[in-house]
Amino acid sequence: MEQSVVSVDVVALRFWGDDAAVRVGIAPRAVAPFTGELALPGVLLGRGERLVGAARRAVHTKLGVPEAAIGAVGQLVTFDEPNRDPRGPTLSIAMWAVVGPHAGPAQWVGFDAVPELAFDHNRIVDASRGLLAGLLWKDLTFTRALLGDEFPATRAVAAATALSGSRPDPANLNRTLAAIPGLARTTERRRVKATGRPAAVWAFDPEG
Repeated sequence: MEQSVVSVDVVALRFWGDDAAVRVGIAPRAVAPFTGELALPGVLLGRGERLVGAARRAVHTKLGVPEAAIGAVGQLVTFDEPNRDPRGPTLSIAMWAVVGPHAGPAQWVGFDAVPELAFDHNRIVDASRGLLAGLLWKDLTFTRALLGDEFPATRAVAAATALSGSRPDPANLNRTLAAIPGLARTTERRRVKATGRPAAVWAFDPEG
């Protein structure tokens, strides 16, 4: 029986500054197959390499993200369709990564604006979106990497909307935030846009 190789494909996310969208990093492939076509950053898992290390390598080499700008990384789901890669059977382990501000060359697109991608990468993005929405507020490593140590409530709404595809009910979101261990509502209020109302600011316990 032909043996599968293992690829690590990464849904790299950015959520910077005043941008209300959680965006996914894509870049043209430099090698065959699908040379020149847009794809998620991906690499073949090296002998003795851990998944997190491979994911960080993919984001750095394929998207041009400086290593220092790559934050938390985690595992999402495995895709085992035997014909997903024309080179032969390839098991794809989808990972997530959150990246900080940098001046790399990659394209960053919203979940609702992802173009046609190589391999089965559109399927990976679609499946990962739902999984990431489920991680938000439950996986504190992911949540804190995406939102930062403190954030106004409007950013929480924007993140939840971008990942789930629908705007959360404010009262329900406030209850969700209040129930997160180590997260508390501060006395500060912050205006994110000049025309917007000041929003409550939430902050993680620095000791957490």
